[in-house]
Amino acid sequence: MKDTPDDLISAINQLRKERNAIVLAHYYQDPEIQDIADFIGDSLELSRKAANTDADVIVFCGVHFMAETAKILSPEKIVLLPDAEAGCSLADDCPAEEFKAFKENHPEHFVVSYINCTAAVKAQSDLICTSSNAVDLVNQIPTDKPILFAPDQNLGRWVQRQSGRELTLWQGRCMVHEDFSEEALLKLKLKHPDAEVIAHPECMENLLELADFIGSTSKLLQHTQTSSATTFIVITEPGILHQMQKKVPSKKFLDVPGIDGCSCNTCPYMRMNTLEKLWHCLETLEPRIEMDEELRVKALEPIQRMLEMSK
Repeated sequence: MKDTPDDLISAINQLRKERNAIVLAHYYQDPEIQDIADFIGDSLELSRKAANTDADVIVFCGVHFMAETAKILSPEKIVLLPDAEAGCSLADDCPAEEFKAFKENHPEHFVVSYINCTAAVKAQSDLICTSSNAVDLVNQIPTDKPILFAPDQNLGRWVQRQSGRELTLWQGRCMVHEDFSEEALLKLKLKHPDAEVIAHPECMENLLELADFIGSTSKLLQHTQTSSATTFIVITEPGILHQMQKKVPSKKFLDVPGIDGCSCNTCPYMRMNTLEKLWHCLETLEPRIEMDEELRVKALEPIQRMLEMSK
């Protein structure tokens, strides 16, 4: 146990040199973890950056499916998740066996899965997408081919509207993006009439209808830097506000409370990772992400297809 945050940070920095390790932090991590990470970003972006380094060890400060993706892309590297219990309500909403049965009931469908799913679901998919490229990828699929979209129903509905394609949706959802309060948002809009409302497409449809700009976490961050607005109401996990404030400190960023004024807009799984756990996993090289090679190869195929289609 280290006595102070500074002690922890010093120990982490020493260990990552000794281990030839890199630390990845998703935008939804606590600011103190973001500030010591080698790379900060969305899940696929981080995994791709890590794969292109000569690091022997990847510490993924995010949730389990993200660390799995890093292992899929970097099988030769040790991949660590500071807290093995850091899961994801969206990934949990799509169990692999239930998804298999759902697929079997739609045998002619082309399966597009959002990257926020387990490796076992990725392995059953024809194509993986992100919130940034989902619409573009769906638009490339032949119009006579029916599409099954999983696991996020809110993202699927948004893709459906943007692409004009009818999608068969798996009924999964992200607990954080479903818990924002429309009433709280309307109150913020009244209090800050000049503020621009920006939202992640995983949000409920009634909230997206009130947004001025909709995009992935990274696109929301980029938009705050290029928009002429000086105040933003941000409808996504509030961890991103730390990077927004760092990029444009002259602007104001407001997060939207959850239903009944709760703080449930903060992802409890993302916040399970701490500096103490980050230090401990570098010290012990545990907990590791292990994966059957046959599963890894099957899960890699739809990711590679996505990368080819995104060129």
